Amino acid sequence: MNDTRFSNLTYRRPAIKSIVAVASGKGGVGKSTVAVNLAVALAQQGLNVGLMDADIYGPSIPKMTGTETIQPLIKEVNGAEMIIPIERYGVKWMSIGYFVTAAQPLIWRGAMATNALKQLFNQVQWGVLDVLLIDLPPGTGDIHVSIIHDIKLSGAIIVSTPQAVALADVEKGVHMFLSDKVNVPVLGLVENMAWFTPEELPDNKYYIFGKEGALQLAERLQLPLLAQLPIVQSIRESGDEGSPIALKQNAAGETFRRLAAKVAAAWVKRDE
Repeated sequence: MNDTRFSNLTYRRPAIKSIVAVASGKGGVGKSTVAVNLAVALAQQGLNVGLMDADIYGPSIPKMTGTETIQPLIKEVNGAEMIIPIERYGVKWMSIGYFVTAAQPLIWRGAMATNALKQLFNQVQWGVLDVLLIDLPPGTGDIHVSIIHDIKLSGAIIVSTPQAVALADVEKGVHMFLSDKVNVPVLGLVENMAWFTPEELPDNKYYIFGKEGALQLAERLQLPLLAQLPIVQSIRESGDEGSPIALKQNAAGETFRRLAAKVAAAWVKRDE
């Protein structure tokens, strides 16, 4: 991407029925893993799905989808240059990571980063989608404010681990979305890394990061707990290999398919 092109860009809403943000209060909770596998699982339900990687400073979608060596095509549509998203696993993917090398840091101020996101959203030929997931960076900074202000979100999903330090930041994120100035419905919480079960001891659960912290927070905030996802080595390995676990016909893949069904039902109910 050419930095000089990140100016005078405005958001517009393409033919997308629902736009759902996947957010987290802090980094390292597996938000992108949830976003990628949720996108794949929704596509398996026959939906037209796209995912926009809004983590400008730490894009991970190309690696997790095995598309890091692919550069999107650009073609002229009605006199304007449009970016063609990468399609794999039934999902349309877009990330700033497709335009920079893996070792290249993006030393951009907030305005430059938000303008880059405007280009990723506005100048991508998404086509007709049932849902566009937006994988937000951690926290509640400039990028969040820009997206929330300029894009009509159908809802947000908050990902957390059970530990107290993560939950404190999650609560801030929930209140940001639900505040009068933002007013974006929170579809529910996802508790990631809820427990660890060794393969050789399938009936044992070890609560490494605390027990049911996100469940308790969801109950206190009167929000649905959409899923409790265990620590599973194959989920990490699948992400590193660029082959999301939701593609697999196993217990871990089924967990994300159940999550997708709940999410789809939640945003349909909100949109009614």
